[in-house]
Amino acid sequence: MDLPQDDNILISVINTKLRNNYVDLDDLCLAEGYDYGKLCSRMTSLGYCYDEKENAFKKSDIPHP
Repeated sequence: MDLPQDDNILISVINTKLRNNYVDLDDLCLAEGYDYGKLCSRMTSLGYCYDEKENAFKKSDIPHP
């Protein structure tokens, strides 16, 4: 499945799916057919990192270009 092109929609959709449907990021990627590496790279480029405890992408304190 293709990821949303709009950055804000992407963050919202992924975090909503994680919260409502999946136990972790691996589960989401497997079920939805997302490439784990590409998703993480894109989220990192937006300044987000995956928080395993929260099962959500959170704004990173580390600045990204």
